[in-house]
Amino acid sequence: LSLFRKSYPLTYYLKPTFVMRVTVSRKAHFNSAHRLYRKDWTMEQNDAVFGKCNNPNFHGHNYELIVSVTGAINQETGFVVDVKILSDLIKTHIEHAFDHKNLNLDVPDFKDLNPTAENIAVVIWNKLRPHIEAKNDLEVVLYETPRNFVTYKGN
Repeated sequence: LSLFRKSYPLTYYLKPTFVMRVTVSRKAHFNSAHRLYRKDWTMEQNDAVFGKCNNPNFHGHNYELIVSVTGAINQETGFVVDVKILSDLIKTHIEHAFDHKNLNLDVPDFKDLNPTAENIAVVIWNKLRPHIEAKNDLEVVLYETPRNFVTYKGN
């Protein structure tokens, strides 16, 4: 009695039949001010929904950012993504654009978009996605406070 219908070398059965996908992450941070409000609402409506985050004089956060790229390990380099390149992308497209800025006033992405943590994470993902190989997945985790964070993985 044979366990296998065909006779294959033992190495055939030991080969992985799937591509190993690994996630590589890079942490970063930036400090920004913002105000949560809708221009088309009254001050009372904005206060009711956004509370102290609707302060007309703005408020700030020390944002912590984790950007992760998931994909197959390149057999030549051993990398999913070069972490130095990922670091440079974050510095160029995110830190330089957001750090020590008022998101409502200084960052064009938020001219007509309320800079909630959710929207900031989506904007960050959209800024980075064109620079990440299409075969790889991208995830953005943004901490607004040590206990409040959002995750965006794309559509």
